[in-house]
Amino acid sequence: MVPGVRLVVLGKQGAGKGTQCVRLSHHYVVPHVSTGDMLRGEVKSRTPLGLRARSAMDRGELLPDDLIMEMVGRRVTEGDTRARGFILDGCPRTIAQAKELERLLDPDPLDLVIDLEVPTPQVLKRLASRRVCVDCGSNYSVPSPPLTNWTCDVCGGEVIQREDDTEEAIQRRLDLYEAETAPLVKLYTERDLLVTINGTGSPDAVTRRVVGAIDNKRQMMRREG
Repeated sequence: MVPGVRLVVLGKQGAGKGTQCVRLSHHYVVPHVSTGDMLRGEVKSRTPLGLRARSAMDRGELLPDDLIMEMVGRRVTEGDTRARGFILDGCPRTIAQAKELERLLDPDPLDLVIDLEVPTPQVLKRLASRRVCVDCGSNYSVPSPPLTNWTCDVCGGEVIQREDDTEEAIQRRLDLYEAETAPLVKLYTERDLLVTINGTGSPDAVTRRVVGAIDNKRQMMRREG
């Protein structure tokens, strides 16, 4: 069996991050830990954490670091993630989250942080054609719709265009992402963990680049060890 991996995947909206995280989780046989999916589950189940998150979102506030890390911390310290690792998607978003993640993972640190790089014009084009399941959050697009009448292939929910997927709103989100991510890129570069991957091309081609980067990192560690 392929060895597991402890991986963080960064990438602006529309960079194909979700697609690659699912593919990598299958390749390395590790859980895809998506903060978006977990938050939707917590809110839908009306857990105490979900109610806190809903309240913050209703007020238009960013979710606090402690709420995010409480949720992520529970998941990355479970038996399956401790044993083989994980693909972490959507966290960390801040330096405080990154440092708390390091603490939670000790003594088994991250193997690598992948930054999927896609030019902004291409991202804008992708997001303008994006369609999303209202129930489970699965992503589709105008060129790649669900099999049946805009009904989600995964859960049967309605697939729609998000109200905030206008070019102006998308540009604001991309600007915010760049501002949030710049300190993380600096931090993980200093930790010698960051690898930037060209996210353009077919999903297969991008997956090969990511897997190649992980394999190279492991070979270097074996030589140094």
